[in-house]
Amino acid sequence: MNIRKKIKDIALLGVMAFAGSFMCSFDKSPVKEVWLDELGASPCYVQDWGTVTINQSVVLSPLTVNDVVYDRGLGVHSISRMLYELNGDAVSISGLAGADDKNLFAGKLQFKILADRKVVWKSGVMKKGDPVKPFNVSLKGVDKVLLLVEECGDGIMYDHADWLNVKIETRGEVKPIPVWAAPVAKKKYILTPPAPATPVINNPLVFGARPGNPFLWSVMATGDRPMTFEATGLPAGVTIDHATGHITGKATQVGDYKVTLTASNSKGSAKKEVTVKIGKDIALTPTMGWNSWNCWALSVDDQKVRDAAKLMNSKLHSYGWEYVNIDDGWEAPERSANGEILSNDKFPDFKALSDYIHSQGLKFGIYSSPGATTCGGHVGSYQHEEIDAKTWANWGVDYLKYDYCGYLEIERNSEEKTIQEPYIVMRNALDKVDRDIVYCVGYGAPNVWNWGAEAGGNQWRTTRDITDEWNVVTAIGTFQDVCAEATAPGRNNDPDMLVVGRLGKPWGKLHDSALTPDEQYSHISLWCLLSAPLLIGCDMADVDDFTMNLLTNNEVLAVNQDPLVMPAKKTIVKNGQIWTKKLHDGSYAVGLFHVDPYFVLWDQNDAEAMQLRDYSMELNLKQLGIKGKATVRDLWRQQDLGEVSGKFRTEVPYHGVKFVKVTPCK
Repeated sequence: MNIRKKIKDIALLGVMAFAGSFMCSFDKSPVKEVWLDELGASPCYVQDWGTVTINQSVVLSPLTVNDVVYDRGLGVHSISRMLYELNGDAVSISGLAGADDKNLFAGKLQFKILADRKVVWKSGVMKKGDPVKPFNVSLKGVDKVLLLVEECGDGIMYDHADWLNVKIETRGEVKPIPVWAAPVAKKKYILTPPAPATPVINNPLVFGARPGNPFLWSVMATGDRPMTFEATGLPAGVTIDHATGHITGKATQVGDYKVTLTASNSKGSAKKEVTVKIGKDIALTPTMGWNSWNCWALSVDDQKVRDAAKLMNSKLHSYGWEYVNIDDGWEAPERSANGEILSNDKFPDFKALSDYIHSQGLKFGIYSSPGATTCGGHVGSYQHEEIDAKTWANWGVDYLKYDYCGYLEIERNSEEKTIQEPYIVMRNALDKVDRDIVYCVGYGAPNVWNWGAEAGGNQWRTTRDITDEWNVVTAIGTFQDVCAEATAPGRNNDPDMLVVGRLGKPWGKLHDSALTPDEQYSHISLWCLLSAPLLIGCDMADVDDFTMNLLTNNEVLAVNQDPLVMPAKKTIVKNGQIWTKKLHDGSYAVGLFHVDPYFVLWDQNDAEAMQLRDYSMELNLKQLGIKGKATVRDLWRQQDLGEVSGKFRTEVPYHGVKFVKVTPCK
C-alpha cells in the first residue's frame, strides 16, 4: 500500500509540475488589446431603452461628452448591462465614461464595473455636462466582467451614457455573453375565480363630475343577464336607464351625493353605496380603459376602435373598465380652411364613432401634442388649442392624452417652467368647453409629478414608453417611489400602459406579451398598488382566458380604485421588494415582488433552476404600523390565509408576486 501511495504521490507531483510549467509559459504569452467597440453590438447586451450603438451615442449622434467628441466607444442608455467572459486571462480594463451631451435633460446616472459580482470601480453620480471619468482597473484572475450604467433615482429616464476608448488587455479572448437567460417556458395559469351568477357591483366608491356638463356613468355589475338596475339619491338632472344601468344627464347642483346602486337578476340582487361628487374635480380614481398604441400604433382605424369598445362593453365594463382611447395616427395631413383639426380617411366620422362608444356606456379618448406635430409626425395643437378643444368637445371626447415631444421643436432647451407652459394653455382651453375631459400630461416631460397638477393634469406620464420586457417593466415600475407622494384623488402618476395580451411591437407584428405569466401578475399588481391609470394596450378582438383573468379580478382592481388613492411605499428586502398601500377601510394592500437587483445572471448554468424555484419573502407587520395580529387575504386567489402575528412569510415565484390584503384584528 505504501509503495502504491508513493507512486500516486510521484505521479501527482509530476502533473502539478507540468501544470505549473504550462501556466508559467502561458503567463509569459503576449498581452493583446481588445477594444470593445471592435466586438460589435452584441445581442447579449441588455438595456432599458434602445440598443447599444458602436462609435455613436444611443441616439446615433457623435459620441460627445462635455463638448469633446470621441471617435470610438459604445453608446448606451441606463439601465445598461454588458457582460464579458474573460476566463481568468485578462490583465486590465481601461477607458473613459461620461453622460452624452445629446441628453434632453440632465438626469443623474452612474457607471460601474463589476468583476465576478464585486464592484471594482464606480464613477460616482454623473450628469450631462460633467467631464469624463477615466478608469484603469485590474482584471487579473477575473472570470467575468460587467459594465453597468445605473439610473440614480431622480426619475429622469433619459440617461444616454458613453463608454469611451474602452479596451481590455488580455492573454486570451474577450467574449460578450448573455446578461440574462431566455425565460423558461411556463404555462399560463389562472388564479382569478369566476364571477358568481348573483350580482356583484364593482363601481369605485367615489365618482366626480362637473355641474352642467354631460354626465356619463354606469352601474358596473357582474352576474347573469338579464339584469335590471336602480340608483337612488342621484343629483338633480341625472337619471338611470333601468335596462342598461347607464346614468346620464347633467347635474345642476354642486354637492356630495350618497347614491345607492342596485343590480338585480334572477339569482338575487346587490346594493352598493357610492359618493357622487359634483364640483370641480373629476377622475377621482385612476382611469381604466384601452389605448390603441401598443397594438396598432399609426395603423389604428375606426373598426379596430369599435372592436375594442364592443369587447369592453361585453366583458370588461362590468369590472370598471370604461375608456376607449385612440392614440396618434388619427389626424388628417392638414387642417380645414378655418383651422379645425380633421380626421383622416381611417376615421370617416368621429362624431358617429363617439356616439357608438357612448351608447355602450363607455367613454372616448383622443391624442394630440402641444407642438406643431405629434410624436408620430401628425398635425399637433400648437396655436390651435381653443379650436381643438371645441372640436373635441363637439365630437364627444372624454379624455385627452397630450404628448410633449412635438413641442421640442419650439422649446429646444426645455426646463420645468417652459415645459409646463403649453400644458397650461391647453388646460385653459379645456376649461372653456362644457365637457369633462380627463387630461393626461403626456410623454416627454421630466419630473412632471412636481408640476403636473399645477398645469391642470389629472394624470401625467412619469416615464418613457413601456415595452413587454421584464427589465423595462421593472425599471419603469419600481422607480415610481420617487414620485409616489404626488398621488392623490384626481392626481395620478402614469407609468404607461399595460403590456399584457396580444401586442403589436414591433408595429404590425402581433404577438403574445413577452412577459412570463408570473411577470404579468407582477405587472398588474404593481400598477394597482401605484394607483396608476390602467390602460390596456392589446388587441381587444383577441383576448385569451389568461389575459381576461388578469383584467377581471374585482379585488385586485379595487386596490387600484381605492378612494383614498394613497401613495405606495417601497421597501427593498432580501429576494426583492415589498410595496404597500393603505386602503380606505384601514387595511393595507401589500405586494411582495421577486425583483433582481441588477437583472444580471452571472452563472448561466443556474438559469433554468433559478427560474423554476420559489423565493422566500417576509413582511414585518410593524412596517405597516400593526403591533398585534392581522388577517391576510390572497387577492388573486380571493382566499383568506388566516391570522398572522408579527410577520407574514410566503413563497414568491421567480419574477412573480404575492399580492395580499392585510387587515389589523380589532
